[in-house]
Amino acid sequence: MLYYALAYSALALATLGVMGHMILRIGSLLGNCPKSMAGARATALSITTGFIAIGGGGVLLIGALIPLFADYPIMGFLFTLGLAAMCLGMGFAQATIIMRNTVMATQNKAAPPAAA
Repeated sequence: MLYYALAYSALALATLGVMGHMILRIGSLLGNCPKSMAGARATALSITTGFIAIGGGGVLLIGALIPLFADYPIMGFLFTLGLAAMCLGMGFAQATIIMRNTVMATQNKAAPPAAA
């Protein structure tokens, strides 16, 4: 069971790290736009920090379920890894939505008023 717990930890934390890196990368790409340059990068950094903190806690809490499957360790491994991937994916989707909305709001504020 220890092998499955270590494998779960490695895979779930790697997934968390890759998704965190992708949020930073998306923020960096949004930061190339002249209208939202600094705002997008700052938003990406703060969202990534929250995603990593909340996601790390979720990975640990979900990993605590592994001992409940002591009789069927492979089932516990697959269940917890699938649950972690699903939760991290939903968090990633929410993080990108928040980043998009924040960047759009800063772009709308920075736009000069239209001449009538």
